[in-house]
Amino acid sequence: MFGKSLIEALRLILQADTALANVIAVSLQVVGISLVIASALGIPLGIFLGLKRFVGKRLVIALLYTGMGFPPVVVGLFVYMLLSRSGPLGQLGSPLVPALYSTGAMIMAQIIISFPLVAGFTMAAVLGLDSHLRLQLHALGATSWQALWTMLVEARVGVLIAVIAGFGSIISEVGAVMMVGGNIEGSTRTLTTAIVLETRKGEFSMAMALGLILLLISFIANAAMLRLQGKALDQ
Repeated sequence: MFGKSLIEALRLILQADTALANVIAVSLQVVGISLVIASALGIPLGIFLGLKRFVGKRLVIALLYTGMGFPPVVVGLFVYMLLSRSGPLGQLGSPLVPALYSTGAMIMAQIIISFPLVAGFTMAAVLGLDSHLRLQLHALGATSWQALWTMLVEARVGVLIAVIAGFGSIISEVGAVMMVGGNIEGSTRTLTTAIVLETRKGEFSMAMALGLILLLISFIANAAMLRLQGKALDQ
């Protein structure tokens, strides 16, 4: 059974099955947009928390660490309640607010999942720098922005790890995207949710094909990140 399913899975991949291609496209769209937004928000926050001292910083960091371990299914429930018709955002009816069972709702959930990881690992990378580096840069005449950029360059490996952690947290996520996306064929069905559905239907060939594609995407993305990390270490 395993061998037959594997052969059929490879056939579906090589033939570029339409249903398979659609699921891949939706997955890449959701994960890509989510990771870009989470990184754009999380990296600056991580740098700020790593460099600045302010009242309530410990509380903010505690909340950030809590978010890093937040169960994805709870995030899905939170987003579902926000966007439902009886929820606070669902009642607004604004074009800027995504609707339930849409890619926008899935992106919102995955941003919430990955954002704390990106911010937390970036903060850790900045805190790991020499505490005297900033003073030395200012002593050499660097402006605040020049000093900030130099410190970011020094922490670049840690920032890349933060992005990898954010990617890993959402590429394999199932519960939240299924709750807010609805796993609708041709619209909100991703690789992970499709694997669950096809397995329940007994369509093991399709499920295995989806699983192989998911592993391949994860490998390519992480290999690219590791290559960038290696270049950063060589500099």
